[in-house]
Amino acid sequence: MQALRVERLSEDLSGVTLADLPPPARAPGEALVKVRAASLNFPDLLMTQGGYQFKPELPFTSGLEFAGEVIEADADSGFAPGDRVMGGNKTGAFAELASVPAGKLSPMPQGLDFAAAAAMGAAYSTAYTGLVELGGLQAGQWVLVHGASGGVGLAACDLARALGAKVIATTGSPAKAERISVLARPDAVILAEGRFREQVAEITGGRLADIVFDPVGGDVFDESTRCVAFGGKLMVVGFTSGRIADISTNIPLIKGFSIVGLRAGEYARRFPERGRAIHAAINALAEEKRITPAIDRTLPLSRWREGFDAMANRELVGKVVFVPGA
Repeated sequence: MQALRVERLSEDLSGVTLADLPPPARAPGEALVKVRAASLNFPDLLMTQGGYQFKPELPFTSGLEFAGEVIEADADSGFAPGDRVMGGNKTGAFAELASVPAGKLSPMPQGLDFAAAAAMGAAYSTAYTGLVELGGLQAGQWVLVHGASGGVGLAACDLARALGAKVIATTGSPAKAERISVLARPDAVILAEGRFREQVAEITGGRLADIVFDPVGGDVFDESTRCVAFGGKLMVVGFTSGRIADISTNIPLIKGFSIVGLRAGEYARRFPERGRAIHAAINALAEEKRITPAIDRTLPLSRWREGFDAMANRELVGKVVFVPGA
């Protein structure tokens, strides 16, 4: 089968290659799935460089999440051949076949195609865990979403709007602002550069943001400490800027806000019942057509380099979806 393999860690993707491998052997408790679509996430890029907290043993097949059809599963797994499923397992998604624990799969929401289902899981799980589960999002609140051109940022905008919040989306690229406006439908789009607190204050009528959702870090985090309303939450989602910010603890004390670390996958592993509830809530919203994953481009897996380069060069507005075997 065709699979994208990370043979060695490298800064320039030179350690990544498209390989022909034997089909994976299904272990007890696993489901063998024909992968119809798999989406690219920022951790996939980081893992090719050894820059992610999870460091799989080399060599490994890249890819966090996919959607496809069950080929074979245990009789008591809840899945049968032909079932349309979505899920993943940290690695292995960028291949024609994947064998993963059945518990890491869920039925595809009705009405979604394979590409949309592959693009939804990780991004919307992260957004829901952060905004709703940990952030306590309420209708009418203001949410400031950084990195709004990325899959997670767009998912946070989409979800917040679906749940009745008001959204300010930010981007570091003026060229992306219009596309974000169309895809995310926020109340406002601003550039996350320099001192943007005044813009946030003006848009919110002086209230500032009840939740700041920050996958960027660095200078954006520094300025975000000035944008959080009293009693609000500053959500640490990631560090795509490349700099992990520092903060003096007197700042959240004086300004009365909380800093919340978000690891959606770890949250679901530690609290599996809550993880299942989060997935059910997202699927229900998708079936009701209240949320829709944004896809920048769909590529055959043979053009994997184009997708990875577009992510590394920050060209994307939405997710990259690969189609194995195409």
